Amino acid sequence: MMKLKNFGAKMEKSERLLFFIGALCGAVGVVLSAIAAHRTGGDLGTAASFLLIHAPALLILSHRRFGNVQVVGAWTIVIGLALFCGDLVARAFLGIRLFPMAAPAGGVFLIGGWLLVALSALLSRRGSA
Repeated sequence: MMKLKNFGAKMEKSERLLFFIGALCGAVGVVLSAIAAHRTGGDLGTAASFLLIHAPALLILSHRRFGNVQVVGAWTIVIGLALFCGDLVARAFLGIRLFPMAAPAGGVFLIGGWLLVALSALLSRRGSA
């Protein structure tokens, strides 16, 4: 029976590491997408991709697996999406910006949100003895 308990603890560490890596991929993905958008000017396509990519991530994050830091990170991602995608959509359809630096601010919120989600995996005490 003890072996099963230890196995569960090892799985928890593995699960936490995978979650951490996934969140870092989210932050890096935002950075690379922002660079690509500036080089190609694909505002509407970038906004659509961001929303489609972040939707399942937010669905998964809504389960609060790793505590309050994860919840703050998830809401920071939501704010970032609203600013970043909102500005890109406003430019594409209305020819105006939400406000100066809205998209870059949204990108900073997105990156920060993903980093908070990554941090939540490291701070989690779930499964610890």
